[in-house]
Amino acid sequence: MKINSPEEMFELGKRIGSKLQAGDVILLRGELGAGKTALTRGIGTSLGIDDVSSPTFVISKIYQGGRVPLIHVDAYRLMGSELAGFDDLDLESRIPTSITVVEWGDGFVQRIADKFITVAISFGKSDSERIVEIESLEL
Repeated sequence: MKINSPEEMFELGKRIGSKLQAGDVILLRGELGAGKTALTRGIGTSLGIDDVSSPTFVISKIYQGGRVPLIHVDAYRLMGSELAGFDDLDLESRIPTSITVVEWGDGFVQRIADKFITVAISFGKSDSERIVEIESLEL
């Protein structure tokens, strides 16, 4: 599907979030600036969490207070490193009661979940256009 603005990406996140339940894991694929965090903000809003921000410098954030806790992981700094840093997050114990969104998570998500939803975001023809492909979720 085509997305033409950050606001549309946020709205798509809200639609995705409305379909999610505890135990769901989402792998976000996309280059820097593609809209992964905007999408995650929308997911958070659909859960009743309005303060979602990028966890780049802390690797993961856990948001409480919504209908389901949201775990937001940015594994960018772990790429090419030992997987121990990812294992230290202890996500497996939190996944059954939370929704987990992992940016830059290829290779990591497969370690923590047998089933997951993949959202791939790529740049379109214009600066604001994005192409979004979603696997394993009906909107």
